[in-house]
Amino acid sequence: MRILQVSSARHFGGGERHFVDLTNGLAERGHELFVALVPDSPLLAPLKSLPNQSVFQLPFTNALNIASVWGLAKFARENQIEIIHAHMGRDYPLAALTAGRARRAKLVITRHVLFPLGRIHKLTRRRVSRVIAVSEAVAAALRRQNIFDEQAIRVVHNGIDFRRFAVCEKKGKRTGGPLRVGMLGELSPVKGQTDFVRAAALLVQENPNVQFVIAGKDNAANSNNRRELDELIRNSGLEDRVTLIESDIDVPSFLKTLDVFVSASHSEAFGLAIVEAMAAGLPVVATMTEGASEIIDDEETGLLAPIGDAEQLAERINRLLMDAAQRDSLGHNARQIVARRFALDRMIEETENVYREALL
Repeated sequence: MRILQVSSARHFGGGERHFVDLTNGLAERGHELFVALVPDSPLLAPLKSLPNQSVFQLPFTNALNIASVWGLAKFARENQIEIIHAHMGRDYPLAALTAGRARRAKLVITRHVLFPLGRIHKLTRRRVSRVIAVSEAVAAALRRQNIFDEQAIRVVHNGIDFRRFAVCEKKGKRTGGPLRVGMLGELSPVKGQTDFVRAAALLVQENPNVQFVIAGKDNAANSNNRRELDELIRNSGLEDRVTLIESDIDVPSFLKTLDVFVSASHSEAFGLAIVEAMAAGLPVVATMTEGASEIIDDEETGLLAPIGDAEQLAERINRLLMDAAQRDSLGHNARQIVARRFALDRMIEETENVYREALL
């Protein structure tokens, strides 16, 4: 198949990791891949050996930029694109208009988030052949909104490249030093970093031999999220116990340094970072978001805690800090379930099937 992947992302997060892994994986399986990205897109570098002629740069100044539509439609026609796949809500109208002018191309969109689509997305309904939801929770949200035909919705869970986490298999047993509890994700109120810091403040009272680390970037224009976190850490007297890492990190290498992974999100459509931590063999404590609850079996492949409750979050983390055997057991079980349910090859194959349905 000749496939055009579209994303106006300017930052690299879970959805962007999905985009890169899917695009690379489809190319490895013999499909002809093309991408439409913003200039200086963070997605371009990790796309393996994609030739320049397969990349179309668009300003994406707004969802209905006519020049962008005509330019992308021309690109699609010249390259005989069969599938146009858009990954961000703001790109759906552009992709729909492009599909309408690209003659033979069918439109597939992926929905990565739970919040409702806007009225403008009703304009895309007629052009959409299939809608991919990254979780059952997202599919349910789409059905409730009733914009797209229910028969067009398909659930394809995110998959990860297990090879990236081979480095974590070589992680040795600790012979001393502090235990490390960490979380990974964009610095944002919805990700629950403030709850994590409050939980850390409770935990240090009983655990003198533990360190906490928060890795993620503040993509807000004013960087208020980082400032507020710094202030909370300082006011809690945790400057020497909580480390904030905002630089680019290699995820598997970062996870290798941890003993417990925490996801304190208030809302999570899927939770790719959770799956990555599980693939690294880490025991995970996660809040009971819809996405996390779809991934983790409580007490078997991780521990679940109420959303927004720092005390309960601290209690679950403390259980793992005090019990090395449970850490090992949950980490082992987590790695096994990820290998079965969230393999990259499975995600790519299911996405190929959605494309084939769209072309019928």
